[in-house]
Amino acid sequence: MAELLHHPFSNLTFYSVQMKNKRRRNTPELHSWAVQCVLTEKNHRIVVRNGNDSLDICRVINGMWQTSGGWGRIDRDSAVDAMLQYADTGLTTFDMADIYGPAEDLYGIFINRVRRERPPELLEKVRGLTKWVPPPVKMTSSYVRENINISLKRMDVASLDMLQFHWWDYSNPGYLDALKHLTDLKEEGKIKTVALTNFDTERLQIILENEIPVVSNQVQHSIVDMRPQQKMAELCQLTGIKLITYGTVMGGLLSEKFLDTNLAIPFAAPSLNTPSLQKYKRMVDAWGGWSLFQALLKTLNKVASKHGVSISTVAVKYILDQTAVAGSMIGVRLGLSEHIKDANAVFTLVLDDEDVNSIQEVSKKGKDLLKVIGDCGDEYRRA
Repeated sequence: MAELLHHPFSNLTFYSVQMKNKRRRNTPELHSWAVQCVLTEKNHRIVVRNGNDSLDICRVINGMWQTSGGWGRIDRDSAVDAMLQYADTGLTTFDMADIYGPAEDLYGIFINRVRRERPPELLEKVRGLTKWVPPPVKMTSSYVRENINISLKRMDVASLDMLQFHWWDYSNPGYLDALKHLTDLKEEGKIKTVALTNFDTERLQIILENEIPVVSNQVQHSIVDMRPQQKMAELCQLTGIKLITYGTVMGGLLSEKFLDTNLAIPFAAPSLNTPSLQKYKRMVDAWGGWSLFQALLKTLNKVASKHGVSISTVAVKYILDQTAVAGSMIGVRLGLSEHIKDANAVFTLVLDDEDVNSIQEVSKKGKDLLKVIGDCGDEYRRA
């Protein structure tokens, strides 16, 4: 999920064959699933199935946290024009949340323009993934339904393609009630797929043991933050849950713009003038500091130059190649700047063993953020 607050360290479809797994004492039985992922359109899209639930998404996802303020003023018409431009080039999946300012409303305007101005073939490929981030209050059926209806109205759709659920406080078990009510709404057709955002491995397992059919978990994941490839990836391999990643280009830090810069010297580096740059600079500090990050950028630049692509393209492709990752997000500053060429270059880039080994060599010099911060999403729940 894109960022929810400014913490010091802080935003499918599968064919199933049940295989019983060894049970933990005093817990319900957890099943693993044989998963068949289908890649289509030259690896642009991925389809995963969970029983009768299915959703195909573009593997490079347009993240809309940037519409919530702090990245420059968003003009509504220019933003929607930009969304159409992304969709026209094949980047048809948009990620948003109820708390991302006007994001859901912009999607509603955008999807209506697609209906009016684009062929049905494009409309069929557009996906709107949203999130619900409620306060940890009592999760009644009526409360859940009321909030999902708000998103349906704002996005102007009859059914949400994916509803990704966030929960602030694990000591309050109400997240299980909320997810059961969301599953009921899915059965009614108001939601196509139920998913999670920023849940840790322990709670993901509990949710699966309660037979809630979530299809993915959106987590922070980059070359600097490889936490999802530890405990979370293990459970994902066992169960078929997929990961959607954010923070993959670290708000733009993983780019040529910050190569050969020194933040300690005034005016010797670009300003960290957005919430995402500030957030991910703190992640760099926790991981190993600016000098080590420069070594990483130099390595990525060498790989990028070899393939004729950008550093950010290499950074996204590296994470897309990781275990259980279905899609990776790149934030969009709609109407202010665009990265369509770099995003589409991800689909044709193939990293060879030399590339991967050189990136891993630098990445592993950093601290293990699982030990520093905790599991996926723990950065939002630290005291």
